[in-house]
Amino acid sequence: MRTARQALGQAGEELAARHLAEQGYRIVERNYRCAVGELDIVAREGERWAFVEVRTRRGRSHGTPEESITPAKQRKLIEVASTYLQEKGLRDVDWRIDVVAIEHNADGRPPRVNLIRGAVGEQTT
Repeated sequence: MRTARQALGQAGEELAARHLAEQGYRIVERNYRCAVGELDIVAREGERWAFVEVRTRRGRSHGTPEESITPAKQRKLIEVASTYLQEKGLRDVDWRIDVVAIEHNADGRPPRVNLIRGAVGEQTT
């Protein structure tokens, strides 16, 4: 049985995947897991690989979704993305880590969706 938090997260990932596709991304894989951690979405934008972290919040009682990407989380995302590239034999490819921040409003308005390209800094291997 899924919790309300899991349902919110999954709905956020669905919304993020649609938004990314509308922005010209091609989704390669979702919910990639390895011993190091998880990537919500692996995509391509042209020739560049994009590893996308989706952060979904209902209100701002715990801060904005963007604020939840702590330095520790950034390090983890870089480590997981590097593991993905190594496992898939992708050498010398351009890549970056993007964030899709989704914030649901209590008043029923459509959620705010903010795509931040290179949110964790430009990465090139």
